[in-house]
Amino acid sequence: MSGSKPDILWAPHHVDRFVVCDSELSLYHIDSAVSSELKAGSLRLSEETTATLLSINSDTPYMKCVAWYPKYDPECLLAVGQANGRVVLTSLGQDHNSKSKDLIGKEFVPKHARQCNTLAWNPLDSNWLAAGLDKHRADFSVLIWDISSKYAPETAVATEKVRLSAGDAEAGLVVTKPLYELGQNDACLSLCWLPRDQKLLLAGMHRNLAIFDLRNTSQKIFVNTKAVQGVTVDPYFHDRVASFYEGQVAIWDLRKFEKPVLTLTEQPKPLTKVAWCPTRTGLLATLTRDSNIIRLYDMQHTPTPIGDETEPTIIERSVQPCENYIASFAWHPTSQNRMVVVTPNRTMSDFTVFERISLAWSPVTSLMWACGRHLYECTEEGKASSLEKDIATKMRLRALSRYGLDTEQVWRNHLLAGNEDPQLKSLWYTLHYILYFIQYTEDMDQKLTGNKGPLVYAGIKSIVKSSLGKNVATLLSTVVVCLQNNALMGLVFSNCSKRLFKNTKTKYFCLCFNVKLAVISRVFIFNLNNLVSLIDFHESGDLNLNVVAMALSGYTDEKNSLWREMCSTLRLQLNNPYLCAMFAFLTSESGSYDGVL
Repeated sequence: MSGSKPDILWAPHHVDRFVVCDSELSLYHIDSAVSSELKAGSLRLSEETTATLLSINSDTPYMKCVAWYPKYDPECLLAVGQANGRVVLTSLGQDHNSKSKDLIGKEFVPKHARQCNTLAWNPLDSNWLAAGLDKHRADFSVLIWDISSKYAPETAVATEKVRLSAGDAEAGLVVTKPLYELGQNDACLSLCWLPRDQKLLLAGMHRNLAIFDLRNTSQKIFVNTKAVQGVTVDPYFHDRVASFYEGQVAIWDLRKFEKPVLTLTEQPKPLTKVAWCPTRTGLLATLTRDSNIIRLYDMQHTPTPIGDETEPTIIERSVQPCENYIASFAWHPTSQNRMVVVTPNRTMSDFTVFERISLAWSPVTSLMWACGRHLYECTEEGKASSLEKDIATKMRLRALSRYGLDTEQVWRNHLLAGNEDPQLKSLWYTLHYILYFIQYTEDMDQKLTGNKGPLVYAGIKSIVKSSLGKNVATLLSTVVVCLQNNALMGLVFSNCSKRLFKNTKTKYFCLCFNVKLAVISRVFIFNLNNLVSLIDFHESGDLNLNVVAMALSGYTDEKNSLWREMCSTLRLQLNNPYLCAMFAFLTSESGSYDGVL
């Protein structure tokens, strides 16, 4: 190859084969390394892969460029551009039953000899082969050959002054009439077919990028630029093209071809190759001369308004596949972010560019990380973590299981919570028995009164006041017996602050076994008259309660009153926490309840 530096090409339809080309063509088969020992004739590319040499082709000297036939059959057909401008079709281990045997050795010769710089097969019409040549004052520099065209007699090229073909002594199969001739009086340094139309060819000429339309060869679209080398189309975005000049890469959008949409950071050394990743959107690799580093540019898709001059966002990074200088590299056609690099002394290395890891922690405490095309969910192994004990996790899991919504069989709600908490189980069974008792009382009331209508949302007041033909004392004794059988029911009734009857001093909270708790509950709702009546009704004979009744009788809301001053001082001597909290509440400033708390 140019400058005696090797280049590397992956087979388009065999993911385990590639060619290294410099002074000869060498076909390699890549395989997994099953053991640490190498087989005879194998080269180690990485810890996981080795390469075995399959065949060598030395029939095409003076190689300047190589292009692999894009179709499956013939599978090993290659076009070789030579220093004299000829294009020769050759093969590596061809199948004799295929049609390639009629093409091997076929030559395509320009009118005037000069160097062939680049070759490009048409991806759709695979019989078309474009060749880019150096400048000649009386000839075209872009020639499109039809490899299926008929042969021309050898005498048609007998007038050539320079003949460097190895088959000069034989009557070669030579074609001298190209299908199209383009780009007169200018050199062609790079070529690529545009995937959106098989008739469009993008050429990097000496001073401009030109788009030739083969349907009308007299017209072309071009833009003046120095970045005319290495033109290549993004396989995922067919309107995006990359080219380079010296140490600068230009990114073009063919829809607005007036100027580059992006210019990448200029490198201190001249670039030798740029290539889009075939398995990753918007990933461009670049290589500079005498370097062991490949620079990667990840072009993110960011929405920008039409006509906005803002450049797209890019992420730049560098990778070092090996210690020695890199002569060339080639992306693997199917393996994600994988490439093979070759050094000037033909040392090769199989290398994978690992993506940056992106972590995501969801609101439901799930941890995931992304790498390339894969998403990984992280789970903690072993015994239950502290996360499972977190109250937020418990609440979420219970909500998903519809915890607390089973109103038909209330006791089953503890099963929806996981059936792991015995206290929770006791609570739901207690609520179940309370509802069962209420329903039983309603049923008995309906039977005795003959009322067939259901008591919808009947409270305890309705149950106690139901006309069962009993007096109040009997009703109270019935409820008290119920409370003595279940302390939790007593706790529920003791916190109730409604009256059983409108015209009696009997209060529902009289059933509470802690009168001081009932007293402070009345203070907090500012029903002091009701509170004094409660203390009078209570027959425990507790002297403290009588003192409390006298103290409350003189309550005033004036801030500087003697009552407030004395109660604020003497409350600290009280031993009962309920009474202490009550006087702290009554003597506190508006909005300040630190003493109560």
